[in-house]
Amino acid sequence: CLLGQRHSGEHGFWLAGLAATLVLLVFAEYLPRRLARRNPQAFVSLGTSLLKVPLALLQPLACLLDGMAKLILRPFRVQPTAVALHPQEADEFDEDEEHEAPRHGLLDGLQSLDKMTVNDILVPRNEVDGISLDEPIERIIEQLIVSRHTRLPVYHSDINQVEAILNTKLISHLLPKAELTLEMLLGACYEPYFVPESTPLQMQLLNFHKQQRRLGVVVDEYGEVLGIVTLEDILEEIVGEFEDEHSLDNPHVHPQPDGTFVIDGTASLREINRSLGWHLPCDGGPKTLNGLVTEALESIPESAVCLKIGRYRLEILETEDNCASKVLVWTVTR
Repeated sequence: CLLGQRHSGEHGFWLAGLAATLVLLVFAEYLPRRLARRNPQAFVSLGTSLLKVPLALLQPLACLLDGMAKLILRPFRVQPTAVALHPQEADEFDEDEEHEAPRHGLLDGLQSLDKMTVNDILVPRNEVDGISLDEPIERIIEQLIVSRHTRLPVYHSDINQVEAILNTKLISHLLPKAELTLEMLLGACYEPYFVPESTPLQMQLLNFHKQQRRLGVVVDEYGEVLGIVTLEDILEEIVGEFEDEHSLDNPHVHPQPDGTFVIDGTASLREINRSLGWHLPCDGGPKTLNGLVTEALESIPESAVCLKIGRYRLEILETEDNCASKVLVWTVTR
């Protein structure tokens, strides 16, 4: 400004001030803000790196000033005390902490999607409710009336021959009066959507959105049907299990009066962990409780056999078709 005044008088003084203001606004305010919005992570990393040098240089001075302040206050016996929060501020702080916990849970859930595949959360084929077109229409109507699902695979002979997916909401009004015909049922179906078992959950979530689907039929590398996966299954991995108007208590887990649990061998380990807050091993290994028992025993399960897995104790109560059908499980505190 002084240089502008020296060369152009009073007008130069004001012009130089205006130019300096514009330069500061553009290069110190607007431009950094735009750069930070475009690539915040890189901008923060760069800013942190640049600040390390002045922080290191000013650290001795800060320590010196802090020490001088303490020396000056020592004769007066003044001790630094924590400043109590105003009640309203304390409430706001508590509310922030309450909101932070769910946020951290969501972040953990999102991060876990990178490490998991569709195979980790699928509903096994032996637990899938489906409609066999080989059944008489009366039997199909009875099955639809008691079904809790809005989408069901439709197949011939067995579920390995899925031909369509039925949207039960389109025909629900026909069920009470038994007016449903096979043609009406097929008219409420749409083409099945097949999903490879190795698809990462994060990718499958995007695929469901892109394909506008909510249910996929999971197949292995040979095209064999392994089960189904739904959009709700993936969302539960992110936000935890939630209830809707069709949700019931876990039918595979039966609490006992003594604090133990009788659990079906076909129950998913992830489902058990979610229901009971347990940490049974379920990453990269067996998907069901029977699979976990078989792997631990390294043999076909037999009744009245007990085993220990971490802090969990398991006793096989019943076996069926070379599988542990009922298992008594309890935890042991160390």
